[in-house]
Amino acid sequence: MHALEIIRSIEAEQLKQDLPVIHVGDTVKVGVKIQEGNKERTQPYEGVVIAKRHGSSNATITVRKVFQGVGVERVFLIHSPRIESIKVIRRGKVRRAKLYYLRDRVGKATRVKQRFDRAL
Repeated sequence: MHALEIIRSIEAEQLKQDLPVIHVGDTVKVGVKIQEGNKERTQPYEGVVIAKRHGSSNATITVRKVFQGVGVERVFLIHSPRIESIKVIRRGKVRRAKLYYLRDRVGKATRVKQRFDRAL
């Protein structure tokens, strides 16, 4: 067995199977496990997916939300054990692969049209 094949087989075991289909423009709620002292809790992070990067075990999504008037973006490693759940709340209708232009917009201009032809 080649070294690359061994790495791929180990990575395949780590991949999550219960992930929803996520598209750029969707509003998602990501449950992130947070360690506080010796306790662990799940903190929800809700926002619009503005970018998606494929790469088997290294697949990531960039989620943007506006919190107290400040835009906050977080990059989540989809298959990370720190990610407890990902739930799609709204489907977005967009014509771009990356929605970086939303960074320059303020208020109602940041809204993404809803898409009804795909199931949640």
